[in-house]
Amino acid sequence: MEILNLKTSADIEFAREAILEFRTSVAPEQLIDQTLEMIDTDNFQLACIPSDDGKKAAGFVGFRTMNMLRTGKIIYIDDLFTLPEYRGRGYAGKLLDYVDQMAKENGINAVHLDSGFALHPAHRLYLSKGYVLACHHFAKTL
Repeated sequence: MEILNLKTSADIEFAREAILEFRTSVAPEQLIDQTLEMIDTDNFQLACIPSDDGKKAAGFVGFRTMNMLRTGKIIYIDDLFTLPEYRGRGYAGKLLDYVDQMAKENGINAVHLDSGFALHPAHRLYLSKGYVLACHHFAKTL
C-alpha cells in the first residue's frame, strides 16, 4: 500500500476532499495556503493513501514534531481520517504505522494524539496499536 507525502499545492489539492470532509472548520479557499504555511512554519507533515482510481486521497494523516518539557521530542498527530467509502480496509492503521516509522527514523520514541470523546471505533484502533489513554485534554475558546 503506497503512502504519499504531500508537500505542494497540487499534493494538497489531491487530498482536498478528505481534508475538508474531516476538518469542516477550514475554509475551502484557504486550505492550500493554510496547509503550506503549516508545512513551512510548524513542522507539519501530511501523508495520504490514494483511492483505488488514484484520483484523490482515500485517507490522510497530518502530524508534526514537537518538543515539550512534559514529553521531550514527540510526534503529534493532528489529523487522521479515512473517507467513509474506504473505511474497513486498514488505511488508518497503515497511516499510524507510517507515523510510527517516521518517529523511529528520526530518533523520536513517542507519538501522541487527541481523539473526540465519542469516537469509539477510533479508540479501538488506537488501543490496538499500543496507544494508552494518558490524559484528558481541556480546551477553552476565547
